[in-house]
Amino acid sequence: MIHLGQVNTLEILRESEHGAYLIDNEDNQVLLPNRYVPQEFKIYDKLDVFVYLDNDERPVATTDMPYIMKDGFALLRCNQVTEYGAFLDWGLVKELFCPFQEQAFKMKPGGWYLVHCYLDEKSERLVASSKTMRFLDNRELTVAEFDEVDLIVSHPSDIGMNVIVNKKHIGLIYKDQIFKDLSIGDRLKGIVKKVRPGNKLDIALGQIGYRNIEPNAEKIMHELHDNSGYINLTDKSSPEAIKEQLQMSKKNFKKAIGTLYKQRQIEIKPDGIYLV
Repeated sequence: MIHLGQVNTLEILRESEHGAYLIDNEDNQVLLPNRYVPQEFKIYDKLDVFVYLDNDERPVATTDMPYIMKDGFALLRCNQVTEYGAFLDWGLVKELFCPFQEQAFKMKPGGWYLVHCYLDEKSERLVASSKTMRFLDNRELTVAEFDEVDLIVSHPSDIGMNVIVNKKHIGLIYKDQIFKDLSIGDRLKGIVKKVRPGNKLDIALGQIGYRNIEPNAEKIMHELHDNSGYINLTDKSSPEAIKEQLQMSKKNFKKAIGTLYKQRQIEIKPDGIYLV
């Protein structure tokens, strides 16, 4: 099946005056216009193409890749507004349509907007919506604490910055956890710092999750959570005490708490370690 709004790997079936016809494994065909046909090719060569509807509402393939695909989010520029809605630049010849009813705020030419791309069931066209929150759901989470996640900066709030998590959920980075300038549409790596009641996600910025960078850091975090946010160890504790409580060497312990301290997850005080 040929999927609109996605990259399809298709075979070149035959040439025509308008381009090359591509076919999938179910014998569905789509035209690749001349401007996208490779200079050199053989019949049955495979191509990765993006498929969408042309101005005549017919499926058409292109080797150009858009800035956004079906079920994705991206910051796009509004090229024009007509009586029907706004038209956004998504890197293809035909612009991406955003109806007025899908605009969180009235779009203006030259403005940049974070949008979601979806397939409208009525028109069977790919359209954009800047009402991004309605495409996010935290009722059933697909992430857990300390997981590394992909983030897209969504919109600010009084207490921090809302972010889209793995294109599925909404999360929050608190103001005191933001150490660089963030702009709407920025793509970042982060860590699920905490899952609060109601499946609210607290997010910390970071390149690699604890499981990948420092397994002992994860162990210490679990120990803190299990002991009301406190353990009676410090970097001055004896190797014997650390081994007895955490089953790790003092060297690994110091490396782990150093990681957590730099990421502002813990405080190290004379009487022990406290969860921030």
